[in-house]
Amino acid sequence: MNKIEPVFSQELLAESLSRHYQLTLGKDETAESHHYLYRATALTVRDHLVARWQETRDRYRTEQPKRINYLSLEFLMGRTLSNAVLNLDIEEELKAALVQQACDMEKLESEEPDAGLGNGGLGRLAACFLDSCASLEIPVTGYGLRYQYGMFHQRIDNGHQVEQPDPWLRDGNPWEIESPENTRRVKFGGRTEQYQDENGVMRTSWEHTHDVLAVPYDLPIPGYKNDTVNTLRLWKSEATDEFDLDEFNAGSYIDAVAEKNRAEQITLVLYPNDVSEQGKELRLRQQYFLASASLQDVLHRWVRDHGKDFSIFAAKNGFQLNDTHPTVAIPELMRLLIDDYRLEWEEAWEITTSVMFYTNHTLLPEALEAWSVSLFEQLLPRVLEIIYEINARFLSHVNDQWPGDMDRLRNMSIVTEGDYPCVRMAYLGIVGSSSVNGVAALHTDLLKQGLFRDFNELWPEKFNNKTNGVTPRRWLAHSNPGLKALICSRIGDGWVQDLDELEKLAPYASDSDFAEQFMEVKQRNKAALASLVEQDCGVKFDTGMMFDVQVKRIHEYKRQLLNILHAIHLYRRICDGDTVGMYPRCLLIGGKAAPGYVMAKSIIKLISNVASVINADPRCQNLLRIAFFPDYRVTAMEVICSGTDLSEQISTAGKEASGTGNMKFMMNGAVTIGTLDGANIEIREAVGDDNFFLFGMTAGQVAATRTNYRPQEIIDADPDLSQVMRLLDSGHFDLDEAGLFYSVTAAIRCPSDPWVTAADFHSYVEAQQRVSECYADRQRWSKMAILNTAYSGRFSSDRTIREYRDDIWYRS
Repeated sequence: MNKIEPVFSQELLAESLSRHYQLTLGKDETAESHHYLYRATALTVRDHLVARWQETRDRYRTEQPKRINYLSLEFLMGRTLSNAVLNLDIEEELKAALVQQACDMEKLESEEPDAGLGNGGLGRLAACFLDSCASLEIPVTGYGLRYQYGMFHQRIDNGHQVEQPDPWLRDGNPWEIESPENTRRVKFGGRTEQYQDENGVMRTSWEHTHDVLAVPYDLPIPGYKNDTVNTLRLWKSEATDEFDLDEFNAGSYIDAVAEKNRAEQITLVLYPNDVSEQGKELRLRQQYFLASASLQDVLHRWVRDHGKDFSIFAAKNGFQLNDTHPTVAIPELMRLLIDDYRLEWEEAWEITTSVMFYTNHTLLPEALEAWSVSLFEQLLPRVLEIIYEINARFLSHVNDQWPGDMDRLRNMSIVTEGDYPCVRMAYLGIVGSSSVNGVAALHTDLLKQGLFRDFNELWPEKFNNKTNGVTPRRWLAHSNPGLKALICSRIGDGWVQDLDELEKLAPYASDSDFAEQFMEVKQRNKAALASLVEQDCGVKFDTGMMFDVQVKRIHEYKRQLLNILHAIHLYRRICDGDTVGMYPRCLLIGGKAAPGYVMAKSIIKLISNVASVINADPRCQNLLRIAFFPDYRVTAMEVICSGTDLSEQISTAGKEASGTGNMKFMMNGAVTIGTLDGANIEIREAVGDDNFFLFGMTAGQVAATRTNYRPQEIIDADPDLSQVMRLLDSGHFDLDEAGLFYSVTAAIRCPSDPWVTAADFHSYVEAQQRVSECYADRQRWSKMAILNTAYSGRFSSDRTIREYRDDIWYRS
């Protein structure tokens, strides 16, 4: 491979920056805003990426490697500038060039909004994976949607979540390059018709459709210190015509642009509220739009290079489906191969099942999407016909395996029976893929033993585990420069590309000088986090206190509720003067609740009210402070994970697929308190039992408890929990809004509570007491923190991607 010579001198960067500032943007020294300087810098850095980008594309075209296409509805990229500068290794040169502009990198980076392309762990995982693929020089193209408004900005108003639009594209995106020549046409609605082709073969055509254009915008994804720049292609939906001129001339102005507005809604916002039928329809439109446009794109490239010979297509292409959302790609590929390229069913099915790989990210049955047949029939009639055919052939295979087993046939059918039949998209993903993977060892085992047991019995060879990981470039080298420098001073910088090398730090855990320096870095990071909390929450955190953090999507299974119950328990102890052995702590909780998730929003309100009461009580001033962090995002997490002492990973065992926040915290020297759930199990195995605070029931114990769960008896038998519930019941935290938290306390007391919050409370309180005791011993805590960083190597996304590459994508 021909290497491109580096041209990243301070002088050239300064010259390019000045040129873009003056000539591209038309600004001079009178422009006071750093916004234009940021854009000039972004264009300067992009210039240096484009040559490598073009060379990478040319290399792939020449070498014709097997190319993987990663389909995901989310890519939570965060800020691009800092990541690009890190991977290009031009930090020092760019900083020096910026000095001439009287600006530093930190001010400049703050001008870039977080890209509104994702919500939580799923999207951030996809971003980490793209970084690792480029860094490992694997030819992977990401495919997603170019959401105009992203998820939403979260504002907390009197403790309530308020959703506001996230206009992240308001000022454009200097990193993207529109590629209108690669626009694709996506069909919706219409009806199917039968016809005879020129050879007398009966074919199906999808006619009278309402088409939408998919316009691609490409973003460069640079590898770390190499010349590979892969692509993230994002689709924007546009109408085939700007508006109906006849309608406009007739005075029907609203009708004239109705089709344009309807088309553009598809990529307007991430995850529309699917409580309403309109929301469900829009969500299915998004999923199909992504799948169809991306598949057409890959097929177009194939036909351009190979003609209509698909004999080696499967050997040269693969599609990784990131969760259930893109599984409609399976029948869509069948449709394109059969209807557009005239392949027979058997050949098309052989190709489809060879190139599709499905990753499942959830153990929650309600999160395994099932779309009504009536909605499918209305939006995607031809695709539904193909799903019916897939299902019929699949059930015939099941019947051959287990003759006459009607229960199994019903349980495994892609299409459910009854008055309101649905298409089970996860089942479609399993049937149409050659690989089905979970994302943590426990998660995969539970899938095989529970949700997908029948399928595992039919095709055990399909199922495998790929434990998630996070990129060390973003989540340690960039986000924690102080720790990066300290680590490099002892073991060199090879760990940035091979995180297993961090294990060389383990002997330093007993080195008092290194431990002191390690904790000094942590203290500086805590000061940065305290500043962010004061700025965004209006709450002052004392860096001498332990920083106890839980930031993630607000959901009952993640049990932010258990965390705040413990905070109320500490508050009650402080009020009673029972503070022996209680180490002072600052508790930070953050995350967004889905707009239609009423209970999650109630939990946010409870956290906010409890925080208000505790922070206003002078007795708590030096022992307990609480803040709810609004609008949790990638950029904030870069500060949060570096400054955290205790990482809360307290989900109900058997519910968290993996988690990636737990890995980011571990990598940055936080110690975990958690259940045996998701990747927590593997984190504990890596770092050792003594360096992880375990509590709670196992997944098996949770399942057994649910059969005869009596939370009120647990509450009555536990004096601590009883007093917490009395405080909640008395209205102590909702004096101005009586009964506000009744639904929350009722959920805790409910015998059918699937999260068994009451059952794990006592164990959690005991574990938190152990945390206080350990944190009070600075030497012991520093050793635990160092060992967490040292043994975080296996949680690199580089390791995960190597496993995808070797076990799935390039498996011989």
